[in-house]
Amino acid sequence: MEVVASAPGKVLMTGGYLILERPNAGIVLSTNARFYAIVKPIHEDVKPESWAWSWTDVKLTSPQLSRESMYKLSQKHLTLQCVSSSESRNPFVENAIQYTVAAAHATFDKNKKEALDKVLLQGLDITILGCNDFYSYRNQIEALGLPLTPEALATLPPFTSITFNSEESNGGNCKPEVAKTGLGSSAAMTTAVVAALLHYLGVVNLSTSSADQHQENKNSTDLDIVHMIAQSAHCIAQGKVGSGFDVSSAVYGSQRYVRFSPEVLSAAQVSPSLPPSLVV
Repeated sequence: MEVVASAPGKVLMTGGYLILERPNAGIVLSTNARFYAIVKPIHEDVKPESWAWSWTDVKLTSPQLSRESMYKLSQKHLTLQCVSSSESRNPFVENAIQYTVAAAHATFDKNKKEALDKVLLQGLDITILGCNDFYSYRNQIEALGLPLTPEALATLPPFTSITFNSEESNGGNCKPEVAKTGLGSSAAMTTAVVAALLHYLGVVNLSTSSADQHQENKNSTDLDIVHMIAQSAHCIAQGKVGSGFDVSSAVYGSQRYVRFSPEVLSAAQVSPSLPPSLVV
């Protein structure tokens, strides 16, 4: 099974820093620029001996950054250990994975946990893609001899790779040049990964669109779950409890936003080293 989920970027129209204090409100609009997360198994089958394993393989690919990372996810402590180059680590995605798997363990009963373990033993292959609007492609456009206009940007292929800086004097490569446009890429990326994993693991169902009132209520509850986990993961990754409007708009879309009480995530803010199972 393969699951694809997406989340939009944002623009805060009114409110500014005032929305950091409740009950001040702001108007936030979601954009058509979206981050996409694709989740599928690494292994097609579960090997008989794998039931004795205490870890899950996790593969994280970001084609636009030309990076691929491998992790081991502890099934006991629900923590990730990077087993590839540390340069390719992404704290937003790492926390999204840990908190989502922790939520699945906390939600399921014994029978469902057995099914969850089977899914996890197949490994998690996660690919992340962001629309070009999240990044500045000034260098690529200039290299093509094109004017710096929206029309020129539109000529670039979707999910264009981000260029690397020129080599340093000692011959080493600089880190990828990631010039952002301020549309909330980290929040959209975190939310997309959380949503895709929650659906893949069977915690929520985000694919059904129905006029049935019961189904609408269920979908609303599922989005609330996505929101809570995405806010927690994003908070831990950035090391503080922010305003939260970017994650909220990534989940619910355009809205009149009033900040949640920061105390809700105080445990995560004070103790970022705690296992997700103790914070969620």
